[in-house]
Amino acid sequence: MEDLMQQEQASPAVQARVQDSFDLQGLMSHLGARLTHIGPGRVHIVLPARPEVTQQHGYVHAGATSAIADSAGGYAALTLFDEDSDVLTVEYKINLLAPAAGDHLEAVGTVVKSGRTLTVCRLEVYGIQADGARKLVANGQQTLIRVSRTAE
Repeated sequence: MEDLMQQEQASPAVQARVQDSFDLQGLMSHLGARLTHIGPGRVHIVLPARPEVTQQHGYVHAGATSAIADSAGGYAALTLFDEDSDVLTVEYKINLLAPAAGDHLEAVGTVVKSGRTLTVCRLEVYGIQADGARKLVANGQQTLIRVSRTAE
């Protein structure tokens, strides 16, 4: 089931809306992050490991790791909202399980429960080696609120 969810693509309209919103995020651009999968209730964001996003030991900084996890969950939720709705993070908790090492990181946001007002997502971040080996380096949970685009 997980492989099927990972491969399912959102509609072209939803993909365009998510990509357009992502492109407006200065932080994601600054970090060098990019969307690699937009599916119904599931989004992947990749962050290349570069010196600019590391901490003093050479691992990707927890702030960068957390930022891509937060965005992956937010955009996963957005894939299930109508075009007049937007999303804001209410809270998230992240557990750093291992040093964030690898050629790049991949954050995966997956909707656990989408409600009329609040949505809950699972957050996972993997360190990916050049040979494709994957290691879970962080996981967490996030609560998001649906907001009206006209109310902003």
